[in-house]
Formats: sequence, C-alpha cells, structure tokens
Amino acid sequence: MEDLKMPLTEHLGELRKRIVISLIALGVTFAVAFSFSEEIFRGIMFPLKYSLDFSVKEMYVRFIPQDKLQTTKLVFLAPAEAFWMNMKVAFVAGVLLSLPVIFYQLWQFISPGLLSKEKKYVLPFIIMATALFLFGAAFCFLIVLPFAMSFLLTYKVGDFLMPMLSVGHYVDFCLKFILAFGAIFELPIIIIFLTRMGIVTPQTLARKRKYAALLAFVIAAVLTPTPDAFNQVLMAVPIILLYEIGIWLSPFFAAKKRGTTEEDEKTA
Repeated sequence: MEDLKMPLTEHLGELRKRIVISLIALGVTFAVAFSFSEEIFRGIMFPLKYSLDFSVKEMYVRFIPQDKLQTTKLVFLAPAEAFWMNMKVAFVAGVLLSLPVIFYQLWQFISPGLLSKEKKYVLPFIIMATALFLFGAAFCFLIVLPFAMSFLLTYKVGDFLMPMLSVGHYVDFCLKFILAFGAIFELPIIIIFLTRMGIVTPQTLARKRKYAALLAFVIAAVLTPTPDAFNQVLMAVPIILLYEIGIWLSPFFAAKKRGTTEEDEKTA
C-alpha cells in the first residue's frame, strides 16, 4: 500500500510545486501590471467608444468612433469599486503576461507521462498555447466587444437616453468575455492532448463534427453578450474552425503514439 501511495504523494507534491511557481510568476506580473493599471484601464474603454467598420466590396477594415458614446464615462457606485476594478484589470493583465510560465509549468507537470521524443516539443507547445490564448483575447477585444457595445448601447436608444455605466459592471463584462475567448481558442491543443492520451480518436472527432457545430452555436448563444445572431456567429465560427484544425492535427499525434507502441512491443 505504501508503494502505491508514494507515487500519488509525489504527484501531488509536483502539482503543488507547479502551482506555487505559477502563482509567484502571476504575483510578479500582477505587480508590474498594477503599476500601469490606469493606462490599461483607458485601453479597456476602446470597445465602448469605437466600432469596427468593414466593407467586403471596397476591401477595407477600420475602427470608427461611436459618436453617441465618445463622451460616455464610467461611474463607480461604491467607495472601493474603482480600486477593485484596477485590481481586476491588473490581475487579468498579469495572467496574460504570465501565460508562458503557466504553460511551461503545465508542460512540466504532464511531461513525465510523455515519451522522450515528445518532451522536446515544450517550446512549440508554450508558443502555440500562449499565441492561441492571446489571439482569442484580441479577437474578442477588437471585434466581438465593439460590435456588442455598439448594439447594446445604441440600438433603439434614440436621442433621449444616455448610458450611465458602472465601472464594475463594464469591466466584469469585458474581462469575462476576454478570458472566455482566450480559453476557447485553446481548443486545438485540448483536442491534440485528448487524442494523444487515447481518450478520443480522429475518426470519432470527424464523425461528431455536426454535433460539435451545433454545440458551438449553443455555447455562442450562452456566452455572447448580445441576442443578435451576428455576434453569435462571430463566436461560433472560430470554435468550428478551431475544431476542424484539431481534427486535422490529431492524426499526426495518434499515429506517433501507435507507431511508438508497436516499436516498444517489438523491442520487448
């Protein structure tokens, strides 16, 4: 029994070590981000005051000022609300800055279960995981949130209504969706990992494609901040594309696993 318990104890100890290192990195990046929280806060106002304008016919994409929202200011309804919003903004910025360290610690935690040939992919894993998360966050910030704010704050408002937004509600609204989109864009890596572990197969993923597309639209309907179909499509389509990328990549990793297993059996 002691021999069976020791690996689990060591496993939990390793997990604690990786979590502590990640928290230390997050603490350092949080301190740095908090020093610039006011500048970051001004940046978060971008989706509120600008909207994305594009034309497929004339081939241009640009951000234009929202005339009705240019003078909009956020208000705080409690003495500590503004302070805590600076803390939240700095925390999320710290998370984004510490992503390489967090993903490296995650890799170090799972690496004992990998083959020696697979352990050398640590750098591509960190780069791809970080890039996908940041790309998802940027996609939400630059495309989804401006459309959402434009729709929610100008649709059927007229000239007799003026938005008065609480800083707490606005910041929570933005940060929630930024983190959600960042996590969703990790889908290809999750699919590759599940395929490599043998939990799913590329064939199963391909057969379940139509269910995955339906689930993508359900997730988009739940998570998107507006009831219109356009913003739901903005979220659902990337999920479907990421799922297809995962299907395309997963056979390479599944083939490596089977090939390596066969070689090990022959050697044995």
